[in-house]
Amino acid sequence: MHKFITVLLFLFTSIAAMPQSSKSSTDKDMRWMSLEEVEKATNESARPVLIDLYTDWCGWCKVMDKRTYKNEKVVSYLKDKFYSAKINAESKAPFVWGGRSFAFNPQYKTNDFALFLTNGQLSYPTTVIIPAPGEAPQAIPGFLAPNDFELIVKYFGEGAYKKIPFPDYQKSFKGSW
Repeated sequence: MHKFITVLLFLFTSIAAMPQSSKSSTDKDMRWMSLEEVEKATNESARPVLIDLYTDWCGWCKVMDKRTYKNEKVVSYLKDKFYSAKINAESKAPFVWGGRSFAFNPQYKTNDFALFLTNGQLSYPTTVIIPAPGEAPQAIPGFLAPNDFELIVKYFGEGAYKKIPFPDYQKSFKGSW
């Protein structure tokens, strides 16, 4: 019995001394900012804003988290070109954006910020892009696989939305994800 306890103690000590790999966040993980951080960052250096609008019960939101927001090319591109936030549409906590405060709306069982971002057209998941400060949110409802996501984020991330209508951009777009 004494040998068994000694071996167990040795194993626990050895495991504790080993370097731990952190699953919490790496360079390959999506970095979600708070809404406050996003607004502060856009004031310092303008970039498009991407908001992942989700709910806890949404199955397709979870699929998008696993398939799209874990894709290395998606993560790298968003880190380089966007300020990104993940917002629970049903949050009871107030949100502040653009000097306005948004509260939970019991009539719709959602936060008024979600209603603002989607122009009242609630659907989950919804990818919302705010191209530049002061511009209207562009809500894209539904699950987006990485290849579909690429078309949309590059349209805004490369500034093409300022020069060319989306259908024309879509016709000439050559995806690589």
